[in-house]
Amino acid sequence: LGEGGQIEQEVKTFGTTTASLLALLDWLREWQVTHVAMESTGVYWKAIWNILEGHMALLLVNARHIKTVPGRKTDVKACQWIAQLMQYGLLKASFVPRPEVRQWRDLTRHRTKLIDQHTAVVNRLHKVLEDGNIKLSTVISDIMGVSGRRMLRALASGESDPQVLAALGDNRLRATPEALQESLLGHVQEHHRFMLETLLDQVEFLEQQIARLDDRLQEKMSPFEA
Repeated sequence: LGEGGQIEQEVKTFGTTTASLLALLDWLREWQVTHVAMESTGVYWKAIWNILEGHMALLLVNARHIKTVPGRKTDVKACQWIAQLMQYGLLKASFVPRPEVRQWRDLTRHRTKLIDQHTAVVNRLHKVLEDGNIKLSTVISDIMGVSGRRMLRALASGESDPQVLAALGDNRLRATPEALQESLLGHVQEHHRFMLETLLDQVEFLEQQIARLDDRLQEKMSPFEA
C-alpha cells in the first residue's frame, strides 16, 4: 500500500536464469514483499521457488483455477490477476513439501523409472532367448539368478554345448541336469549372442544405478530415522 492506503502496482519482467531470478529476489525485497504466489505450470515454477524459498511466504497455485477466468490471456495480466486474488485471500495453495522431502521424491521416482526399465530389458532378453529356441525360463523360475546369468553369459560368449551350459547351474536348482540340457539346446546364432551380451550389460548397469539410488536414499533418510 502506498500513501493514503492506495494500492501501488509495478510490473517488471525478469528472465529465468539464476542471475535474473536473484535480481527478482532483490526487487521483491526492495518492495518489502512478504508473500508471493505463482502458477504451478510444469516444472518452470521450481527454479523461482528454489530462489525465493526461505525469504518470503510462497503460494503455489493450480494454474487451472486461474485460467478459467476469461480475459487474462497474457503473462502480465495473469500476474496482476494472481496478485489481486492473493490480496483478497482467494487463492488456495497447493502443498509443496520441504526440500528434503522433494529430494526423496526425486530419488524414489527415478528409482521407479529404472526398475521399469530393468523389467523391460529382462522381458526383451526373454524374447531373444525364445527367438533362439532356448527354453531356460521353463525350467528355471528366475533366469536372472546366479545360475541363469552364468549360463546366459556363456551363451553370449559362444558356448553352445548344452552339457557345458547346464553344468554352470547351481546344485540347488530344482531342475534336473537332463531338463536343463534340453532347455539349453537351441538354435542360437551370432545375432542372438550379440543381443544377449548387450542386454545383460544393460541389466547390470541398471542394477548398479538402482543400488546407487538405494545408497543415496539411505544416506538422505538416515538423519530422520528414529
